[in-house]
Amino acid sequence: MIRLLTGLEEPLAEHQARYPGDAGRRQPVHTVAGGAQLFRRDTAAKLGRIARGYLDRYAGDPVALADALGGTWSPGLAEVVYRRVRCKLEREPVESFLIDFEDGFGTRPDEEEDAAALEAADETAEGVAAGSLPPCLGIRIKPLAGVTGGRALRTLDLFLTALAEAGGSLPDGFFVLLPKIVCAEQVTVLARALDRLEEKLGLEAGAVAIEIMIETPQSLVGPGGGVATPGLVEAADGRCRAAHLGAYDLTGASAVAAEEQTLDHPLCDVARQILKLSLAQTGVQLSDGATNLLPVEPHRGSASLSDAGRAENQAVVHDAWRRHYADVRRSLAQGYYQSWDLHPAQLISRYAAVFSFFLEGLDAASRRLERFVAGAGQAILTGSVFDDEASGQGLLNFFLRGLASGALTAEETAKTGLSVEEIETRSFRAILERRGA
Repeated sequence: MIRLLTGLEEPLAEHQARYPGDAGRRQPVHTVAGGAQLFRRDTAAKLGRIARGYLDRYAGDPVALADALGGTWSPGLAEVVYRRVRCKLEREPVESFLIDFEDGFGTRPDEEEDAAALEAADETAEGVAAGSLPPCLGIRIKPLAGVTGGRALRTLDLFLTALAEAGGSLPDGFFVLLPKIVCAEQVTVLARALDRLEEKLGLEAGAVAIEIMIETPQSLVGPGGGVATPGLVEAADGRCRAAHLGAYDLTGASAVAAEEQTLDHPLCDVARQILKLSLAQTGVQLSDGATNLLPVEPHRGSASLSDAGRAENQAVVHDAWRRHYADVRRSLAQGYYQSWDLHPAQLISRYAAVFSFFLEGLDAASRRLERFVAGAGQAILTGSVFDDEASGQGLLNFFLRGLASGALTAEETAKTGLSVEEIETRSFRAILERRGA
């Protein structure tokens, strides 16, 4: 009978290769997108300064921030969230920035996009040298289709070549984001273009990651009715690092009325779950879309603003913050730990949502993980929750993400009974095996 198991060796090896699990790298909590024409080496710091100005004007203390977001926080939690949001805006306001040559740049004359690509490369090289770039940086090219395909590859070539010639190494976490995908062959073309550029520029093979936008119905569901997204990942030939949901293009292409195109539309819920199930355990990180209600003050630039004008500004900003906060918390609850920000003031509601999510779950998750580790990984009942090894890994991931984002401190994670070093092994089984030894 045992010999029957030998027939499983090959399919199980193929399964392990296709589903290796967590890639073991930090996932940013957001992507901040900005037009390529505006990108500078200190853009991240500038966005942080603008966000702190909004915090000072519209949420000057912990209670004011909680009220602005509609959060039902205790006074103690409000104080911690407020302090950590302000610290994050000073220390690391942006975790991933996208230099956008598509929607954020628009259609411009070729010579203008050429110049923007060269200038963005120069600013990137200076940012690498100065250490002023965020932990992740990428560019979004135009779609590889029709009249924009050649333009997209030219921009990619100009940017990477200019960056290499400026003596700048690739920024940490560098990626190319491909939009408007309707077939896997588009991803293949980008992967082959990167192969050639890396060889030409003396870069390590595979150094440039690919991230894909899932914003067309065809990038989710193929002609035969099957899920298309895994085929897009496979076409990237090992380069695909993340998939981003483009909620507004997707709902628009599916004939949803403009006023109904929101991140919480049922069609977006379906798309999120398809992505979650089809890419689970592949190592491809998932990102939700953007909240398009922006905290833009209707009255700006006036030193003599009336009380009514100030009140209207605050109402508009607070309303946009509450929508964004709710969207981020919904994404987190659905297992999407990254989504998009489009305005510097959204950094406030972003980090408040992320930090409160992890802090609110801290005590319960700590108790479960501590008891599970103490039980040497045996499935146990913690209160009314039954835990097994999969639960242990999920709890470990909770603390990994909380630490990486700045939501949790080393002292708080110590409640689990694990050291930061143990948590950073990223493997619950490895922790149990090490402790067992």
